[in-house]
Amino acid sequence: MTIFSYKASDASGAVIKGTLEATDEKEVAAKLQNMHYIPIRIQATGAGQGKFNLGGSINLSYLFQRITSKDVMLFTQDLYALLEAGLPVDKALSILINVAEKAKFREVVYGILKNVEGGNSLSEALTKYPAIFPKLYINMVRAGETGGVLPAVLERLGEFLESSQDLKEYITSAMVYPLFLVFVGGISIIIMLAFVVPKFAVIFSDMGQAMPGSTQVLLAISHGLRAYWWAIFGGIAATVFGIQKYINTPKGRMAADRLKVSAPVTGNLVRSVEVARFSRTLGTLIHSGVPILQALMLVREIITNRLIAESLDAVYHRVKEGENLSGPLLQAGIFPPLAVSMIAVGEETGHLDQMLLRVADNYEKTVRNLIKRFVNLLEPAMILAMGLIVGFIVISMLLAVFSMNDVPF
Repeated sequence: MTIFSYKASDASGAVIKGTLEATDEKEVAAKLQNMHYIPIRIQATGAGQGKFNLGGSINLSYLFQRITSKDVMLFTQDLYALLEAGLPVDKALSILINVAEKAKFREVVYGILKNVEGGNSLSEALTKYPAIFPKLYINMVRAGETGGVLPAVLERLGEFLESSQDLKEYITSAMVYPLFLVFVGGISIIIMLAFVVPKFAVIFSDMGQAMPGSTQVLLAISHGLRAYWWAIFGGIAATVFGIQKYINTPKGRMAADRLKVSAPVTGNLVRSVEVARFSRTLGTLIHSGVPILQALMLVREIITNRLIAESLDAVYHRVKEGENLSGPLLQAGIFPPLAVSMIAVGEETGHLDQMLLRVADNYEKTVRNLIKRFVNLLEPAMILAMGLIVGFIVISMLLAVFSMNDVPF
């Protein structure tokens, strides 16, 4: 048996929090329903997250009250749970105001509620907050309202946001240790060059003896770092600023995206990420009832790589002329042949949406494997690089010490 924490709503709309002991989330939901409560979130305490809640991990952005994609995901899943229980949209939104943990997001939900109470549909109310709810989200909600299947669409939308969030968090967490290693190693090397080596330099200069070449190079680097640190860091900052400014231009963005795709190490990873995002989004949109042409235009907007996004223009026009999706995708060079073959099978069997979601699952697994392999190679490479730099410093100093004592080699 496991202890689960929960958030639920009673008949009056009040939010109730507590804990229950059960074997799984379904049993907790059943117990809450027997108590005449509507389950909103259920989570195993001190363990993994259940179906009804994905907010158990600590989010540092909470400290700054910034509304994130995770907040939108939780809102979507909570709204689905309430609508599935039979509550009207306005009643569900009034409950979610109390469920939201961030004051800013509570204000957003309150604004959505007021728009709905004013006679607008949920999708129209969401358009008032384009910075929080993208076009993809709004169009899926609108499709659910039009088809009378809003709870089902919200369920699929919640699953889509969950999958995207999991992939994003996996990539972020995988890069934490390598970045930390670079930071600590860099600081250590700077301290050695700026404070440790100069102490030995004073001793060497007092001896008045010729030093080995490697020691002279090390001392020159140390002197340059101490004397011109402002120029070095200023140059680095100016270079980063210039590159960033160039990338923000259309030409620079295209050049950077082309480099990302063609890079020998990261190119395959970037393509796999975009293929997974494309497949997941397009499959979810089609499954939610959004027409394929409109779905393709929406997918183009969420593709971060401009080179791949622009190649979708040709795909869109050819599909608009009556062609299947698989042929233009293969010629555009976006998808690998295997993925295109799977999409072609989906078109032939009439299950394009399901096949796209399967392609997304496969490539998300590929992304995880590539990241794991990349990190496994990156960590020893960085440790080796740091070791070589530190080893050069130590050996250079030892050679100078031994030369002062006339120790032959």
